Amino acid sequence: MTAVASDRRVLLSELELLVSEERNPRTMGIDLMATPEIVATINAEDRLVPEAVGKTLPQVAQAVDRIVEAFGKGGRLIYIGAGTSGRLGVLDASECPPTFGVPPTMVVGVIAGGLGALVSAVEGAEDSVTGGAADLRAIDLTNRDVVVGIAVSGRTPYVIGALNYAKSLGAVTVGLTCNPDSAIAGLADISIAPLVGAEVVTGSTRLKSGTAQKLVLNMLSTASMIRIGKTYQNLMVDVRTSNEKLLARAVRIVMQATDCPEQVAEEALERTGNDVKLAILIILTGLDVEAARTAMAGAGGFLRRALEAGA
Repeated sequence: MTAVASDRRVLLSELELLVSEERNPRTMGIDLMATPEIVATINAEDRLVPEAVGKTLPQVAQAVDRIVEAFGKGGRLIYIGAGTSGRLGVLDASECPPTFGVPPTMVVGVIAGGLGALVSAVEGAEDSVTGGAADLRAIDLTNRDVVVGIAVSGRTPYVIGALNYAKSLGAVTVGLTCNPDSAIAGLADISIAPLVGAEVVTGSTRLKSGTAQKLVLNMLSTASMIRIGKTYQNLMVDVRTSNEKLLARAVRIVMQATDCPEQVAEEALERTGNDVKLAILIILTGLDVEAARTAMAGAGGFLRRALEAGA
């Protein structure tokens, strides 16, 4: 037997053990279904995902606390993965600057094969054990960072290499998989492994598994941003006004937070250079812009704390 054939046999044996590679008995006849039945079947399977994710909430919360600690030390949240998993990480990272007003270096998405892999598959990139470590080295990973390795199977060599490198530096590691007994789940400091079961189409893990990953990533970034003061109530008060839609949203946020008329919100934003937090603070407290800026700094950027201090 050749080395290639031997490696393939090992891989086949590994795939046999993965929940995400099992055949779904509820979809064995999906190719015979009419369109309404197909989409109803997919929808029924998708409804299983939130329940599976719900069972991992203690681990998600633990990861959020470690991310918040890292931010407090000047560290970063780094997602790393291959294929769909990598794309979801890059997507979540790219949404943080406009939503929460953070620099693009604070939450970073790394994908096997580079940014070109976002739109086209880069063959073999996920099989490189050294590639993950090299990509983390390229962004100057430190022990202040949190690395979230994302891989449905939990066996992707690229992600395993990345997590091993992160652990060697003393960085906090999180494994996000859909196979709880996988190599990545055992390697990471914190394992988040929603058990969504077999896919509608066998092995197509962009379906339920991908949805589960997206839900978890939503929580990791959003909860962490809430914890560091990027919201007031449930409003995005650090939203970046980089286009007309976001500027209109900023006006609406100020109006919602203060119950003020549109013109008052627009004037406050103009006075503060479109800083939503400051606009809300000067409307609710009557402070001038510089005094409000000082109050916000004293409150560590938390609008609610600044308001309570000025009450």
